[in-house]
Amino acid sequence: MSSSQTSARAAGAPPKTAQTEPPVRRVLVFSIIALALMMMAIDGTIVATVLHTLQRGLGTTINWAGWTITAYSFGFVIMLPISGKLAERYGRRKVFIGSVVAFTLASLCCGLADNIFMLIALRAAQAAGGAGFTPSATGIIVDHFGDARDRAVSLFGSIFPIGAMIGPIFGGLFVSYWSWRWVFYVNVPIGIVVVLLALRHIPHDKPRGRKTRSQPDMAGILLLGGGLLAGMLAVSVLGEQGARAGWPTFSILFAVAVLSAWGFFHHIGRSSHPFIAPRLIRGPGFGTVNLVNAIFGGISQGAVVLIPLYAANRYGIDALSSGTLLIAQGAAAVIFSVVAALGLRRTGHRLPLRVGGVVIVLGLVLIAIRPPFGMAPYLWLVVATFLVGAGGGTINPASRNAGLQLAPESSSTLAALRTLSLQTGSISTVSIVTAALAEAANPGILQAWAYAVGALILVAAMPLIARVPEHHGAW
Repeated sequence: MSSSQTSARAAGAPPKTAQTEPPVRRVLVFSIIALALMMMAIDGTIVATVLHTLQRGLGTTINWAGWTITAYSFGFVIMLPISGKLAERYGRRKVFIGSVVAFTLASLCCGLADNIFMLIALRAAQAAGGAGFTPSATGIIVDHFGDARDRAVSLFGSIFPIGAMIGPIFGGLFVSYWSWRWVFYVNVPIGIVVVLLALRHIPHDKPRGRKTRSQPDMAGILLLGGGLLAGMLAVSVLGEQGARAGWPTFSILFAVAVLSAWGFFHHIGRSSHPFIAPRLIRGPGFGTVNLVNAIFGGISQGAVVLIPLYAANRYGIDALSSGTLLIAQGAAAVIFSVVAALGLRRTGHRLPLRVGGVVIVLGLVLIAIRPPFGMAPYLWLVVATFLVGAGGGTINPASRNAGLQLAPESSSTLAALRTLSLQTGSISTVSIVTAALAEAANPGILQAWAYAVGALILVAAMPLIARVPEHHGAW
């Protein structure tokens, strides 16, 4: 027995202590992740379609009903960086499955809620779960997809527009044939399927070696969370009717946000184990990528959100028709995101960012001006919003990969920071424009000027693209 073992070792037989893991079924894993991201994307638009019915069903005001959307935005933005850090610390698979479970349970409870205040609190809890999807999913792709990870991550950009288009359709069907509660119940079976499939098919996290686990940076978490919450509340106050009356409240909240942000950056610069490494926020390459995401991605997203309102204010287009304008934008975003993802290894990052940025600017300019030659306003806006979607889809893979390829080991945190940059730019755009519209004698014309100013901001930001880290091929 002993001699045979010795001869086997001499012959180079592999030791039997380590068990070879089965190969990752990439298409199946990506499909599971895509289903979760689709569920989150649908939820982002479906609730807006049932606000009026929800208001009547719970016997509340439209203002409190609107807080079901605001609370979700607050919870989502605040939890994004926290969930990214949790994924880095405890494992992407664990955080992904935990996030889906939390989102699913919160969705069930939202459907069962019998008063508006409970529903608002549950929407914040639902957002806390949803915030973990993108950071953990990005980490799973980076860990297990090898040289295909750049293309797989790029394809995330085609999932969200599809969900955003499906959401209003589902919402209309549920309101027409069932109840507003089904906009939340629909997540339950999807979530259960995702959890069961993830437990079976998503591979376990790779061991990261023995590291001394430091205590969570609670001071950093509280400073960042408090600053984001104060900032979100400030822009929310700014966007309310009669913003002048709320100016003192806005000033206080804005001051708290600025002081918290200063305190956060001061803290992480001195901490031995910071909540988020400073270089990922403002370091060489990372700072530029975050700024490009906030300006080009965030402003264009905010502009798209306001298109139905603009169509109604300036041209008197009805709500159903103005809502369908987003289908043109979403379809363009899906198509061009896939095309750009497939060509990213050849084009590098800067070319699609420049081309996409120019196309977005052109779309915003066309939205701002009146249709020429007697063209129907609806058709003109379809063309313009298609261009905005095409430009957004073109920049999406590059803006997503530019930061990730610099530090793949921090992919979850970087994915969270990217989404946070997009949300910051989008929410700020919407809040500033709606605050101005509240005081406008002619909202349609003022909003047209807002689109023109947005285009000018993007033109002024074009030189930033030259500082985005360039890369060709896989990473």
